[in-house]
Amino acid sequence: MTLHRQQNESVVDKRVLVPVASAEEAELLLPLAKMLADGDQQGRVVMLLVLSVEEDEPASVAAGAMAHLRSEVHEVMRRHGVLPLHIHTVVRPAAQMWETLWAYVREEQAHALLLAWPNQVVPTLEHSLLAAPPCAVLLVRAGSQEYTWGQVRQVLLPVRGGPHVETALRVALAIARHQGAEITLLHAIGEATWGVDGQPMAQFAPVLHGLPEIKRSVVAVGSLEEALDSESGRYQVVVLGAPTRSGQATALLSPLLEHALQGLDVLKVIVKSPGPPAQEEGEDSEGQVLYPGTAPVSSSVAVLVDRWFAENTFRSEEFLPLEELVALKEAQGVTISLGLPALNEEATIGQIITTMKTALMEEVPLLDEIVLIDSGSVDYTREIAADLGIPVYIHQKVLPQYGAYHGKGETLWKSLYVLQGDIIVWIDTDIRNIHPRFVYGLLGPLLRNPRIQYVKGFYRRPLKQGSKMVAGGGGRVTELTARPLLNLFFPELSGLIQPLAGEYAGRRQALEQLPFFTGYGVETGLLIDLLSRFGLGAIAQVDLQERIHRNQPLRDLSKMAFAIIQVVIRRLEDRHKIRLLEDFNKTMNLIRYEMGRYWLEPQEIRERERPPIVTLPEYREKFGRRPVEPGGRA
Repeated sequence: MTLHRQQNESVVDKRVLVPVASAEEAELLLPLAKMLADGDQQGRVVMLLVLSVEEDEPASVAAGAMAHLRSEVHEVMRRHGVLPLHIHTVVRPAAQMWETLWAYVREEQAHALLLAWPNQVVPTLEHSLLAAPPCAVLLVRAGSQEYTWGQVRQVLLPVRGGPHVETALRVALAIARHQGAEITLLHAIGEATWGVDGQPMAQFAPVLHGLPEIKRSVVAVGSLEEALDSESGRYQVVVLGAPTRSGQATALLSPLLEHALQGLDVLKVIVKSPGPPAQEEGEDSEGQVLYPGTAPVSSSVAVLVDRWFAENTFRSEEFLPLEELVALKEAQGVTISLGLPALNEEATIGQIITTMKTALMEEVPLLDEIVLIDSGSVDYTREIAADLGIPVYIHQKVLPQYGAYHGKGETLWKSLYVLQGDIIVWIDTDIRNIHPRFVYGLLGPLLRNPRIQYVKGFYRRPLKQGSKMVAGGGGRVTELTARPLLNLFFPELSGLIQPLAGEYAGRRQALEQLPFFTGYGVETGLLIDLLSRFGLGAIAQVDLQERIHRNQPLRDLSKMAFAIIQVVIRRLEDRHKIRLLEDFNKTMNLIRYEMGRYWLEPQEIRERERPPIVTLPEYREKFGRRPVEPGGRA
């Protein structure tokens, strides 16, 4: 039996939010969270991995520590068989932690918040919202004998009346039912400090006959501290309500309660019931909706990006074993498509398809389909893919009524029509050191965190110079064009390590709402539009280690840079409602050299823009989308 609010009980998951700052806290809290969630068919665990930094310290310094924490906590989750519905990561100054917790409680519609005691997440166990918390709050502490939850056979439930007694009973029942344990009710009388008016045991008289887990009741004369001291030796866990006296309403503990429990060598759970609804934490005084744990928009962009870098930067190895990703995929009921855009890639396409098909379809069913979207190859790219059993589409023949442009962006836009999945993954098809991590690394953040809509890969890119490989020499357009422009005009995106990486994944519901540039500028345009429509928190990046591929000549990189500059200027025009580019600006003079002479070669490099594909009636009919509202939303 998990804790719940009364509202929307039939449709809302009974979510247990578990913030932890260490593997030790996860070890203490996760088993109890699992008991509470498992007690209800709709019960789910939501993890919040939390690190604090000094007020004047950049959050990005915690990126390495957060990756280490994720790794440690995931190991604890595996050991206890906990597969969280969502996993969030948070890096904040300690002073902001309570507000951050409440924001996530509301975002996840959590019904219980679990905290370890002593606590590394929040600096104090007091907060104004604890007077009437938006969900049940549980404070958990291990005993000096380090009883484990698996050893629990006897549960002691002191009953003192008051507002928390029913919630405490629900927690005790969840533990007892999960462990096959027995509950003993304890009522201490004769101590005015602890007592409340009436007879608390009277309200449990019907319960004693109706719940088989409650085996006995004990009435002790004296203080609760004395009663606990005499009784606790028979039990492995004590569950009791938080303080109720005036002046203690905003705290989870009081000095008297802490003193009463300090000598007990058992697991202890302090329970505080939810109070009446309060003003939403996610709104300011004027009703402006804020992201969880963020300050109003007056905060500097540098702080926002710094925090994002620490919280939304992942490593591909975090998402092993793959069976866990498959379980998350199945629990969420989503399908996943891998799209392979290609043009004359016969040297690498066979190995890419074989690797992904074997590892991610045959060995584990992570992918539902792999599809090649070709741009008119004149080699054997399409034949190789077809021989390997992969569906092949030529993008010029997809949606022919809308014409066809040259360019990768055009291929990606049309691939949304032929791919079937709820989540779409695209990877370049010239990768020579192909590995399944290029796909599962991109999928991990999407399957673990519902707020993330789009994931970019980043990696080391060695550059081949003659017969030598220069580590880190690749990504010249990224460092000389894309990142400087984003830092100047869209600084929210300045934390992206490789904004032009060709490996990325997104949710269909987000991608279908975005326009696509048809050429080299597609990656830049998608990032800017995702930021505008969904916010920075919807974007993540993942380390895919190293990527070896065909390095392009400088002449082609120059054309790529020219196209990217067009996209940035186009979006600046949209933002500021001004005209910066005329048609003649889209012709680039390329410098040619041959046999001791130079000349100019004008070449049109025009970044055309396809509308959100959800605006196409053919797409809406195929995928069952509603008519499009003004602004492009379906």
